[in-house]
Amino acid sequence: MKKTLLAALFAIAGLGVAQAESDSLGLDTDYRATTPSLESVVGYPIGSRISSPAAMYDYFQALQQAHPEQVKLFNYGSTWEGRPLYYVAISSRDNIAGINDFRSGMQALANPQNTSDREAKRLIEELPASIWLSYGVHGNEISSPEAAMLTAWHLLAATDQATQTMLDNTVVFIDPIQNPDGRSRFVSRYYMNSGLEHSADRISVEHNEPWPNGRSNHYLFDLNRDWIALTQPEVAGQVDALLDTYPLIFVDLHEMGGDQTYYFTPEARPYNPLIAKSQREALWTIGENNGRWFDEHGFDYFTREIFDAFYPGYGASWPLYHGTLAMTYEMASARGHKFRTKDGEILTYGDGVQRHFVASLSTIETASNERQRLLQDFWNYRNQGIKDGKESDQRYVFIDRAQDAAGSQRLAGLLTRHGVQVQQSAESFKACGRDFSAGSYVIDTAQPAHYMVKTLLDEQVDMAADFLEEQERLRSNNLPDQIYDVTAWSLPLMFNLEQQRCSRAPRTELAEVSKALIAPGSLTNPDAKVAFVAAWGDMNTGRLLTAALREGLTVKQNDLAFTFKDGTEYPAGSLIFTRADNPDDLSATLAKLALTSGAHIHGVDSSWIVDGPNFGSNNVQRVHAPRIALAWDEPFSSLNAGHTRYIIERQFGYPVTAIRADQLSRADLSRYQVLILPTSYGSLSATFGEQGQNNLTQWVERGGVLITFANATRWAVEADLLASALEKEAKSKEVEVHSEKRVDGLLLNSPEHLHSYVNGAETDPYWTSGVLTKLNVDQEHWLTAGVPATVNSLTVGNQIYRPLTINNGRNLMTYAAADEVAISGYLWAENKQQLAHKPYLMWQPQGRGMVISFTQEPTYRAYMDGLNVTLMNAIFGGASHARPLR
Repeated sequence: MKKTLLAALFAIAGLGVAQAESDSLGLDTDYRATTPSLESVVGYPIGSRISSPAAMYDYFQALQQAHPEQVKLFNYGSTWEGRPLYYVAISSRDNIAGINDFRSGMQALANPQNTSDREAKRLIEELPASIWLSYGVHGNEISSPEAAMLTAWHLLAATDQATQTMLDNTVVFIDPIQNPDGRSRFVSRYYMNSGLEHSADRISVEHNEPWPNGRSNHYLFDLNRDWIALTQPEVAGQVDALLDTYPLIFVDLHEMGGDQTYYFTPEARPYNPLIAKSQREALWTIGENNGRWFDEHGFDYFTREIFDAFYPGYGASWPLYHGTLAMTYEMASARGHKFRTKDGEILTYGDGVQRHFVASLSTIETASNERQRLLQDFWNYRNQGIKDGKESDQRYVFIDRAQDAAGSQRLAGLLTRHGVQVQQSAESFKACGRDFSAGSYVIDTAQPAHYMVKTLLDEQVDMAADFLEEQERLRSNNLPDQIYDVTAWSLPLMFNLEQQRCSRAPRTELAEVSKALIAPGSLTNPDAKVAFVAAWGDMNTGRLLTAALREGLTVKQNDLAFTFKDGTEYPAGSLIFTRADNPDDLSATLAKLALTSGAHIHGVDSSWIVDGPNFGSNNVQRVHAPRIALAWDEPFSSLNAGHTRYIIERQFGYPVTAIRADQLSRADLSRYQVLILPTSYGSLSATFGEQGQNNLTQWVERGGVLITFANATRWAVEADLLASALEKEAKSKEVEVHSEKRVDGLLLNSPEHLHSYVNGAETDPYWTSGVLTKLNVDQEHWLTAGVPATVNSLTVGNQIYRPLTINNGRNLMTYAAADEVAISGYLWAENKQQLAHKPYLMWQPQGRGMVISFTQEPTYRAYMDGLNVTLMNAIFGGASHARPLR
């Protein structure tokens, strides 16, 4: 197969690469006819059709079968819908034959504490470089997975010396499709809606996906935001693979709006301060070589704009903190076969495939050319982490298991999954001037993953002062700020866990922690005569509650704290399983549930209570197994709907029924005890109308529990279901702004005077990208049972609500005072003032039911674990405290 076939390949697919242009890109080569083409495997030329996940998997299996000496396919899991997750390693015969030695060598470089300088020097001289190309994290960003197949075909089929040198010097890992479920959704819908000819019109059905679009996975997660919480198998499995191989370069290939060009590294400001200077310099080298390739072909591109390097929760950011170079590539998207740009040009699907293919090759070339430098920098980064940890005056991080057994266990397991070494004490110990219970966790920051430890655990990661000054200047001139995503992500704060730091190691025996997120629970006194009790306050007992309800057990919950005769105390919300109300095999069932839920259950031989309500009190409620409905479809946020469903189904372990928004207006909801309205991006008043408002109001008044998040809370206010109000911007000085066509003259005596006048009109509070905020908790209510006196929330956007008056309901969580409300991230000064003491969680009874409203999303990205008990109280406590006619 000659070089002309590559040009023909592009031409057939509408890729438009001329012969001379392929030569100028270094593609002057012969191609082996023995390497399977996509057409020979699935029946159509590459780029002529948007390939399904199944077709792609077939193709990579065919490549492995045709070139077993150069291709190895590795599975790292499966999606929620059962599709395979996999990557392939492509390299020279020698490198693939020694792939296990390569892995061992990278593990040795990644762990300097176990590797001598002499051994490291030998490995740096001998090991190939490695690059991980990750395609298609968003299922409707369609061109990069096709480019993955073209890149693999080229590497295996090309016979030129340049390609062979790349393979000799590098191991190329290709993850061709990170989000098979989302891509499958897009592909099936796209071809369902296509006609005789593909339309380039941006208002055509081909370019406007129905809800939910193909961007997200089965649970509607934006997988590119899951690299901190690791909740989804697509990301968690890839992280495992990355920690097994430690590639030196990681590229996440995306698509963006069709009116743009192509973006690649270096990134925009702000930079995360934990990114090393050597990494930024190497990223510049990669970008410069990409620019050379793009210049030779006449492709437009841009760098250092829009996509910053601050938030560590992207695929293109997370690897940086293990010493890998990581970056995002973005191609203008046709979102189908063709797209008419604002300039009237036709952008094709093939254009995206071509540019991603060229960017992939140019980056592989850089990895090959910079092999030894990349290996040396990786070793230095991991080594420096150990040194910086040793020199820190806060070398050891301690998390007391007693404050939240479930939360601390989950955090420890999650950190281990991030590649962080975590240890656990066998006994209680003293450190930092305080006592820690047995089972507490210890993280020594003097480890190769030092910078990952810091970015995940530090309470504050600062943006550069001059960058923040520029954002304030932009705001003062009514220009948008340049903050791209949330500015806070500290895991202990999001889990509502306190961490202690000091310079000295504890004097106690420590053992390595596994990746387990749940530790087995226990049942003590299984032969108890009267009842079994489990303390409320963490997700271990939360999982016990849902599992028991699904088993059909009778569960009671005490609204108040209580104490037994022997002095044993239980907090408000604790669960009670009485022998009299349950089957004879109660203890056996509870023992089984304790193991899987992590809960600790204790049997009692008497129900005599010396302080607090007895089991027969009106303060003790039976928890009925509620049927939970979740609003689905437009105009609700697919992300928040998906996050919420995932948390309830996969973390709480309880089923949810999704109901489309238009059906809520007229449906008989009497079978459901709880309805959750996630945040919305459109008008719920327009969606529901008067009929829907009346239907939902009547359902609540008859005993339903309506739970609203963020913008849905705004609708509850508009519908008179919640006696609050959405605030406008609070201004320190009112400025009268004209409304007439002709007015008296005005003398402006300073730029500040002009600014006050321009901003004098009624406006919303300024938008907040995302900060962690402190909430004060009213603990004298069943809705906050088991919740600490203060908790943390993520605050995004600009919605600020007036508190409920006492005759209407309760404000059960409120923002802290202005000087302490922002605990991590960057919050504008005026937002601090206006948020102070305003409600985050409101409860208002309505007839026989109630409205429970969160002013933010407690399920945001499924990583605000510290709010999960509150959400469980809202769902299950709400259902048990409503008074429907049964």
